[in-house]
Amino acid sequence: MHSRPGTVPLVRPWLALAGGALALSMCALPACPSAPGDDDDSTDPPIVEWDCVIPEGEDADFAQQLGCRADFDFLASVPLDASIPGARSVKTVMDRLDDNSQYFQNSSRYLIHWEFAIEHLGPPELPPVPQLGQFNQTEYFSPDRRFVLGAITYYEGPDVWAWELSPYDTANAEMITAGYRSVRDNTWFGPQMYFHPTSESLNAVAEDLPEDVRIISTDELFAGIDYQPLNLSTSMGQLSFVDADATDDVTFREIVVLEAVPNDISVVAGIITQEFQTPLSHINVLSQNRGTPNMGLRGAWEHEQLRALDGKWVELVVDAFEWSVREVTEEEANTWWEANRPDPIDVAPMNTDITELTDIEDILDLDNLSLADALSAGVPAFGGKATHFSGLAHIPEVPNPPAFAVPVSFFHRHMEENGLWTQFDTMVADPQFTNDRTFQREQLAALRTAIETAPINQDDLALVLAKLASDFPNTRMRFRSSTNAEDVNGFTGAGLYTSKTGDPNDPEKPVDVAMRKVWASVYRDRAWDERDYYSIVQRNIGMALLVHRSFPDEDANGVAITANIFDPAGLEPAFYVNVQEGEASVVLPEPGVTTDQFLYYYTQPGQPIVYLFHSNQVAEDETVLTISEANTLGQGLEAVHNFFFPVYGGVPGQFYGMDVEFKFDSSAGNGSELYIKQARPYPGWGTAR
Repeated sequence: MHSRPGTVPLVRPWLALAGGALALSMCALPACPSAPGDDDDSTDPPIVEWDCVIPEGEDADFAQQLGCRADFDFLASVPLDASIPGARSVKTVMDRLDDNSQYFQNSSRYLIHWEFAIEHLGPPELPPVPQLGQFNQTEYFSPDRRFVLGAITYYEGPDVWAWELSPYDTANAEMITAGYRSVRDNTWFGPQMYFHPTSESLNAVAEDLPEDVRIISTDELFAGIDYQPLNLSTSMGQLSFVDADATDDVTFREIVVLEAVPNDISVVAGIITQEFQTPLSHINVLSQNRGTPNMGLRGAWEHEQLRALDGKWVELVVDAFEWSVREVTEEEANTWWEANRPDPIDVAPMNTDITELTDIEDILDLDNLSLADALSAGVPAFGGKATHFSGLAHIPEVPNPPAFAVPVSFFHRHMEENGLWTQFDTMVADPQFTNDRTFQREQLAALRTAIETAPINQDDLALVLAKLASDFPNTRMRFRSSTNAEDVNGFTGAGLYTSKTGDPNDPEKPVDVAMRKVWASVYRDRAWDERDYYSIVQRNIGMALLVHRSFPDEDANGVAITANIFDPAGLEPAFYVNVQEGEASVVLPEPGVTTDQFLYYYTQPGQPIVYLFHSNQVAEDETVLTISEANTLGQGLEAVHNFFFPVYGGVPGQFYGMDVEFKFDSSAGNGSELYIKQARPYPGWGTAR
C-alpha cells in the first residue's frame, strides 16, 4: 500500500481536452457535507445578470465576458454520456502575454483549448501558438506558460459555479489566483464562483491561495446530487419494485426499482437503484451491454411518482441531465418492444474437432493468421475467455499465469455420452418450457444437476490429471468458464457463468467435480435469459475450460479499462482502475465497502493519478496500490490496449477500450507481482459515441 498525503477530497475527472464536464457517482457515502447554499444563513452575494454579450442569432466563436445565462448556454459544451445532471462547461483561456485577456471559447466548436488558441490567439496580432504536442507540454506543465487554461462548470444539482483546471495541470498559486480572478471579474455569476481543485496536487496548491479565491471540495460540490445517470437510453416496460436479493425472477419486460444495488440481475428493460453505483458495477456493465437505461436516484424506493406507477406500463428515459417516466398502454409497450428488440447476435457454433488439451499460447496461430482471424478460429473451440487469454500470453509486457485450455469437445462428449443432449432437446421442445417461467427454471435446474452428477469420461479426466501432474504439480488450480458465447460480437457474457477450484491433492476439491460444475453453469438461469434476449441459438453453445493456478490469498485485485470511460471522444486518454485490497470483489462490493477508483494518465508527463474514490478497507492515509505497482499495471494495460487495437480499435467515432482483470500476488515469494487474468473488449465496443 502507498501513503497518501493528508485528507484529500474525492475528485472527479475534469475533461480538459474533451469538450464537457462529467463525474462519477458523487457522494455515495451515507453522510455527506452540505452543499454551499443549503444553509439558510448563507452569506453568498446575490447573482444579478448583466446584459447579454452575444447578440441573439450570432454564431460566436468566443466571448470575452459572460453577461447572462444565454451567453453561457450558447458556448457550453455538449454533455457526454456520463455527465452528471446539469453539469455543462465552457472552456476558459487567459492570455498572460496579452495583459491577462480572458476568453470563453465555444466549447462545442473547439473541443480542446489548442484548437481555439491556434485559430484566434496567433498572428498577426499575437505571437504564434505552437503545434499541439508542444502546446500541451508547455501550457499544462511549464512555469513559463503563456496561457492559463481552465473550464467554468455549472452544477445544476447543488446550484454551484466552479472554475477548474485539468487534474494534471502544474499551475502554481499565482497562476490559479490570476486565472480565477479573471474569470470571476468577467462573468455575471463571479461573486458566487468557486475554485474546485480536481486532484491531490491542486488541492495542495489550493492551501496557498488568497482568501478571495473561494474553494469548494468535491464532497461539498456533490452533496446536492440526487440523480446519477449511468447508461443513457430509453425503454418501455412494466414498472416493478423488487428486493435486491430477489432479482432472479424478473423478466426482460420489466423496469425495476431497487432499494440496493444487486450482485446480479436477469435481463430487464431498465434499472433504477436507490443506492448509487460505480461505473464498473456488474449491473451497469450488463446495462451497457444490453443498451438498457440504468440510473441511480436517491429516495427511489419511496419516490411518490414511481410508487404511483408500480405495476403499470411505463416509458423510462435516462438522459445526461434528467430522467423521466410516464405511463403508457401495454399496446404501446408491445409496439415499442417489437420495434426496438435487439438484433440477433450471431455466435459461431462450438467446434468439437479439437480434442487435445492445449497450452494457452498455442490457441492463437499468429504465425499463419492475423489476430482477428486467429481469435475467430479459437473461440468456437476454446471459448472467448481462453482465446483472449491466449492473446495475453503473446504480449511480452503482460505477466499472466501459465495456463492451458480444455476444449469444448470435452463438454460435448460429456453431454453426448450421458444422454444430456437428448435431455436438452426434449426440454426445449416442450411448449411449456417457453411459456411457463417457473417450469423453465425447474427444467434448467434439472439439466444442471444431471451435468454435475453424470460420470465424466475417464480418458478425458486422465488427460487433465496427467497435465496437472506434469506441468502444475502440487498446485491448486482454478477451472474458469470459457464459452463461445462470451466476448464475441459485442456480447460480453460478463458474470453469466462460474469458475471453480480443483486440486488433485485435496479430496474436498476434486478436479472432476470442478469441471462438471463449470460445465453446468452454461445453463444457469441468467445465462439462458441473456442469450435468449439476443436470440442466440442455445444448442450451439458449449463450455471450454481455462485452467491456471488459483490465487487464494492475493494482495489486491481489480478491474481496469484501458481508456477513459468518462471521455468517449478519446481526447484525454487515461486508464480507469478500480482496485481493492485482498480478494474482496470490486464489481460486487459488500454494502458500505468502497474501493480505490482512479484515472491514471499514463501517457501524460509525470503520469498523474487522479483518485475518484478511496478504499475504506485500508488506512485513511493509504492507497491499495503503491506508485510502483500502479506503474507496473500501467505498462501492462498499455501493452494489452495496443495488442488488441487492430481488432477492436481504430474505427472513427467508436469507443475502444479493453476490460482487464488483474491481481497483485506475493505467494510466489518474489514480492507483490502483477498477474493479468482476463482481457476482453469493453461493453459498448463498436458503438458510435
